[in-house]
Amino acid sequence: MPAMHIHILGICGTFMGGLAVLAREAGHRVTGCDTGVYPPMSTQLQALGIELIEGFDADQLALKPDSFVIGNVVKRGNPLMEAILDAGAAYTSGPQWLSEHVLQGRHVLAVAGTHGKTTTTAMLAWMLEQAGLQPGFLVGGVPLNFGVSARLGAVGVGTPFVIEADEYDTALFDKRSKFVHYRPRTAVLNNLEHDHADIFPDLAAIETQFHHLVRTVPSTGRLIVNARDEALQRVLARGCWSEVQRFGTKREEPGGLCARGEPQSFDVLRGSLKLGHVHWGLLGEHNQMNALAALGAAEHVGVAPDAACAAMASFDNVKRRLELRGEAAGVTVYDDFAHHPTAMRTTLDGLRRKVGLNTRILAVFEPRSNTMKLGTMKAQLPWSLEEADLSFCLQGDYGWSASEALAPMGDKAVVADTVDQLVALVVRSARRGDHVLCMSNGGFGGIHDKLLTALAA
Repeated sequence: MPAMHIHILGICGTFMGGLAVLAREAGHRVTGCDTGVYPPMSTQLQALGIELIEGFDADQLALKPDSFVIGNVVKRGNPLMEAILDAGAAYTSGPQWLSEHVLQGRHVLAVAGTHGKTTTTAMLAWMLEQAGLQPGFLVGGVPLNFGVSARLGAVGVGTPFVIEADEYDTALFDKRSKFVHYRPRTAVLNNLEHDHADIFPDLAAIETQFHHLVRTVPSTGRLIVNARDEALQRVLARGCWSEVQRFGTKREEPGGLCARGEPQSFDVLRGSLKLGHVHWGLLGEHNQMNALAALGAAEHVGVAPDAACAAMASFDNVKRRLELRGEAAGVTVYDDFAHHPTAMRTTLDGLRRKVGLNTRILAVFEPRSNTMKLGTMKAQLPWSLEEADLSFCLQGDYGWSASEALAPMGDKAVVADTVDQLVALVVRSARRGDHVLCMSNGGFGGIHDKLLTALAA
């Protein structure tokens, strides 16, 4: 395939940044623009020789790339997008470009679901790597085992490529979910809840998109499906044309993958037959389920289950997944990407299992995802924070009151208008031996370092 020049609009997002890495590795010339060009994505891209431009000025049209690749952050009214349309310049979406120039002819393993996509994708890539398959991958985070969010891996017909399959929309001109472009041969359906309330009115609308994904998997392909998730059973009931491997099943169910033991050390069974044993450093039943999903997918490309289980012993997860950021004055500070109420509850439950019932957990969070900003799930926040001893929330420009939403928690919840105020409140409340868990899908104003500095002082 001849080298081309692509200019990526919205290049600093995790998906578009990963696409840029893949395009550069494939020998294409890559430039890009975004607002808020900041580390770690900016430094990762610049180290690869990718020129970054701050903002979306129309004069970037003068770059005359072979194609503009449009991220879904770009809306009508964006000056560069308007200039592209007025000039009749060639443009495409990120998922479409990826499908045509990277995924074509490869064995695509796509990991979809409301929760656990990034961890499961990284886990699956590591299983294949340890089996010597040199997979390509694109993950919405940085897997610590690899140190990069994307790579081409071994290239050729049928070579594996593991991709985090997001249900968010593709671009301003393509409102289908990103994952319909990937045409996977192996598809993980991890779980399904209402999320992305800014584009999906209800759970049924997301179920429809997931069924679009199911329709793209060939009859010789495999779906790895969470047996405990009712929404996913409804998706399959609409029609299924591929082999199905269920996981999280009851032990007596023949053919299903299940776990026996605690989340940190467990046997993997198919029905009553033991396939292998996982002993690792990850916490929580959700990660046990993620492991079963990844095992089912790895097996479809020839990785024996016992080998996949053994690979998990050296799996280091992804940055910002209960990531230890430091300790000061006897207080331990973690960072986590959790932002949906279910993910927050699951993360807190995992930390609670780790530290025990007699240790205090302070939850610090900002509801900054598009869904949370709309207030669609604000009523679930007290439920999501039940495992925390104290909770601290940043009140942003959401159009709804965090204080009112957290009122059922009484004096166990505190709201502040700025990050600095939040830091002061946490430091005033923290005691030696406490564990502070910061949760956000953004940078959270550098709160982790601010907390550690203030605690040390």
